[in-house]
Amino acid sequence: MGVVNVTPDSFSDGGRWLDPDRAVEHGRQLLAEGADLLDVGGESTRPGATRPLVVEELDRVLPVIDALVAEGALVSVDTMRAPVAAAALERGAVLVNDVSGGLGDPGVLDVVAEAGAAYVAMHWRAHSDVMASHARYDDVVADVVAELGRRVDAAVAAGVDPARLAVDPGLGFAKTADHNWALLRRLDALAALDLPVLVGSSRKSFLGSLLAGPDGTPRPALEREDANAALTTVAALAGVWAVRVHEAGKALDALRRFVVDLVLGVDTAPAAAGDDLKDAVDYGRVVADVVDAVTSEPVDLIETLAQRVADVVLRDPRVEWVETTLHKPDAPIDATFADVALTITRSRT
Repeated sequence: MGVVNVTPDSFSDGGRWLDPDRAVEHGRQLLAEGADLLDVGGESTRPGATRPLVVEELDRVLPVIDALVAEGALVSVDTMRAPVAAAALERGAVLVNDVSGGLGDPGVLDVVAEAGAAYVAMHWRAHSDVMASHARYDDVVADVVAELGRRVDAAVAAGVDPARLAVDPGLGFAKTADHNWALLRRLDALAALDLPVLVGSSRKSFLGSLLAGPDGTPRPALEREDANAALTTVAALAGVWAVRVHEAGKALDALRRFVVDLVLGVDTAPAAAGDDLKDAVDYGRVVADVVDAVTSEPVDLIETLAQRVADVVLRDPRVEWVETTLHKPDAPIDATFADVALTITRSRT
């Protein structure tokens, strides 16, 4: 899902695409990079943002939706207002991405149900100007799953087709950085809702904090894409339905690569007893050798590549056995899937 912010004040690219023609061109670029769906929004939800009038939001998004739909794009509208959702669906949008999960304006659920549209319910507690004060949880994962479950129940009760529902854990919305990381570690917990999952981590402040400089200054929003590409891969391996990104190309590049997991069988007693690096496996060297193995001469079979990786790891005499798992999230298979992986175990004996 490629982000098209038609706003003057979004945290990452506010004003860059406010002009409708520029927003449409940006949408075309996202499609060219490989985005499947364009999420057009006219209201910034950054912390402290002031809400635009409904007429302002409509004036921002409708010309862009009209143009992109006319060119054959699949378009979602990022709104928590029923009048905006209704107008966008009438103009050809196929999905309403509601960051409030129907709490901001319950009428959105009625609009989606009547139109037979798809709907993403995000976990949300309060509007941007006060949401920071609501970042209190007993157990953030359990609480988010439970609260999202209630929003799903409300959507179904309003008549939204359960087969056209998805959920979003709402990273950054009434959540601290620690809350976000906890949710990312436990994306599997959302499986209890038995619905597709959308994850939106792109350029958010917790990535800026993760990448902060030596003086603690957060990395600027436009310089967080590489970290988000890594999270895109994590999300794909966790089986999410979609990721919401500002740069589709980098996210897809990450998915087109192999992900390698290694488990090494090593007798650590000598290193532990002597506290001497010469008795320990040089894990940095292992990683470098594996990267060389994966990026060297191409092969046709994942089985061949897995064996090559195992062979280079076993060059270190301290490694007694190795379990190698190769993930290929972008395998050339004509089906919907999260990941293709092969695991082999090889030993010296």
